Amino acid sequence: MTPVDRTFDIQLNELKKLVLAMGGHVETALDLATQALTKRQTERFAEVHKVEQAINEEHVKVDSACLHFLAMQGPVAKDLRFIFSIIKLNADLERMGDQAVNIAYTGKDYLNRESIPWPVEIEEMSRIVRLMVRESLDSFVREDVDLARKILLMDDDVDRRKDLVFKKLITYMRDNSQHIESAMDLILIARNLERLGDHATNIAEEVIFVSTGKDVRHGGKFS
Repeated sequence: MTPVDRTFDIQLNELKKLVLAMGGHVETALDLATQALTKRQTERFAEVHKVEQAINEEHVKVDSACLHFLAMQGPVAKDLRFIFSIIKLNADLERMGDQAVNIAYTGKDYLNRESIPWPVEIEEMSRIVRLMVRESLDSFVREDVDLARKILLMDDDVDRRKDLVFKKLITYMRDNSQHIESAMDLILIARNLERLGDHATNIAEEVIFVSTGKDVRHGGKFS
């Protein structure tokens, strides 16, 4: 391996580390928001905002590192696809941080209202989405297409649970009009969780594109 090749690999690895650190913070933000809700620990919502600030800082660092890499290394073919995919992935992770903050804001509102029956699917969605975030990044770093395909199927599980949450809460609101605001809070939280799953799915789709050249967005086949 030449010194140029070694520098190239080192910079790629540093980019991967930055992305993994950012993904870890997304997981933490989502975990904090969910714990605050389920355990009624309102003070934890402020921690979500602190973690989101770290995500924003890492967002800028990753974009800057990618631009520097493009300018200095001039990658081609698959390596070029990889860098552009990191830029897209970086945007998805930043938006995931925003979604976690949205959950924190809505969760705080919810806890200040009278409680209503909690749909178990919301916790299930949170658990699946956290796994999707972790495994989407693992699949990206390892270029694991099989794992990426698994994540696309997991997104269907999240969507099904979101639909169940909506159905349960709409039925509840019909019979309990005095709790419409509380029910709407939970609907918004489920919607935010679904969006988090969508962003993890975007990352998985990028893995498939980088590794195979196949574009599976918008219902494209990945088989």
